[in-house]
Amino acid sequence: QVQLVESGGGSVQAGGSLRLSCRASGYTYSSYFMGWFRQVPGKEREGVAAIDSDGSTSYADSVKGRFTISKDNDKTSLYLTSLYLQMNSLKPEDTAMYYCALSYSRWVPLDHRQYNRWGQGTQVTVSS
Repeated sequence: QVQLVESGGGSVQAGGSLRLSCRASGYTYSSYFMGWFRQVPGKEREGVAAIDSDGSTSYADSVKGRFTISKDNDKTSLYLTSLYLQMNSLKPEDTAMYYCALSYSRWVPLDHRQYNRWGQGTQVTVSS
């Protein structure tokens, strides 16, 4: 059973940094990609960044130059990965619940409908 567990959210002042982590386990797909999404109440889930199994990345325009997605495949298991989102120069509009997600569908990196598995989310709050 696929499990995605996020951590690293919190509260920070504008201009500060946070690093989100997501531990993915239990999947058996050799071809997959992973992404970070965010959502505020009353709005659609928004794609923030994504990375495929070869390391190619995609970012929303609103976070380009500020956020960096990366992953670290576990050296002891083919099916264990840690996903990260380094968030710098945070703005109040970055405040949201952030979700880690995994997809074994076709590569449409920032479309939440292409993702098959989701974590429980971690809250990020940026104050002005």
